Amino acid sequence: MTLKEYLNAKPLYYDEIDYSRMPRVYEKIREFIKISKIIHIIGTNGKGTTGRFLSNALYSKGFGVGHYTSPHILEFNERIWCDGANANDASLEAAHAELQKLLTSSDAESLSYFEYTTLLAMIIFKECEFVIMEAGLGGEHDATAVFPKILTLVTPIGYDHEAFLGSKIEQIAATKLAAIQKSAIIAKQNYEEIYQTAAKMSSEKMLNIYRVDEFIDDADRVKIQEISQKLSLAPYLSDNLILSVAALKFLDFSYSVDDFKKGVLFGRLSRISENIIVDVGHNALAASRVSEALSGEKFILIYNSYKDKNYHEILSILKPLILHVEIIEIENQRVEDIQKIQEALADLKIENSIFKEIKKEQKYLVFGSFSVAEKFLKDHANVAKYTI
Repeated sequence: MTLKEYLNAKPLYYDEIDYSRMPRVYEKIREFIKISKIIHIIGTNGKGTTGRFLSNALYSKGFGVGHYTSPHILEFNERIWCDGANANDASLEAAHAELQKLLTSSDAESLSYFEYTTLLAMIIFKECEFVIMEAGLGGEHDATAVFPKILTLVTPIGYDHEAFLGSKIEQIAATKLAAIQKSAIIAKQNYEEIYQTAAKMSSEKMLNIYRVDEFIDDADRVKIQEISQKLSLAPYLSDNLILSVAALKFLDFSYSVDDFKKGVLFGRLSRISENIIVDVGHNALAASRVSEALSGEKFILIYNSYKDKNYHEILSILKPLILHVEIIEIENQRVEDIQKIQEALADLKIENSIFKEIKKEQKYLVFGSFSVAEKFLKDHANVAKYTI
């Protein structure tokens, strides 16, 4: 069975998660998994771009580097980046065959889609000196948390996945920060409770937890501003860049502006044509960052939402940018009923319709989730040139 067939047979989403499964299975095969220097990235938003900034910088310095991120937009290969490029089909199939030999049939069958692909990535990264590993959900119990790490990076933490992580910011922060093993750097946060939770955890577990500003001096700020200008970064993407620079300094590496010339991960305020911007944000924190970055502009919002997202709040935050909303139809078990989204839009007094086509004279913002971006790009590839 090919990797694609194998993964398609596994459910992508679960109502309940067996947190003991990944540690149990990993313990059985850990002696066969080569562990590189792992930098773990946890948080609510910005994990992907922070990881790609750091991965590109380390790769530019001559290191072998793997970057594991999720989910993907168009192709599974996007999740596993190694030495400057997404993994090709041949390397994925070879890793799949190798992993199948390591696992018992019952363990292989029991692993979730994300758990299996996390182990798959580690097989592909076996020759890498550094691995940048992005958590999928939460922190403490995430599949990526089983490996030993030299450093944890904490991006901004906000409200998301409350059904699994809790309804209070302290609960969400505690679950994520519990993944820290030794040392961590925390990005600028919007909630003071996150710093308080980190300080308590640092004291109780004897951890080294730093704030990002402890590593950034005036010379760094000049270089970061130059990089941001060259890459035309929105303010929140510059914040992710700052965290990646702090990681380099923690590792005692110098860096140059050219180390970051590869740019950001696709789908983060990516302008795919003169009149279309795509962003895979899907929660209130992401909406706030996008609203700040695009302040003063007006767009037709191409949108849809998962059931577990607070789309009323998200749309309220985006309202100053919106001319009207066009709901893009998506086939996905997690997607909310269109009628309910329309009710939220009516409550917010935002006009809406079903998305049909792009008009060259209008400006569009595609936002709502990876699934929204995927559906739009697959159906409307003719409207722009883009590279993932």
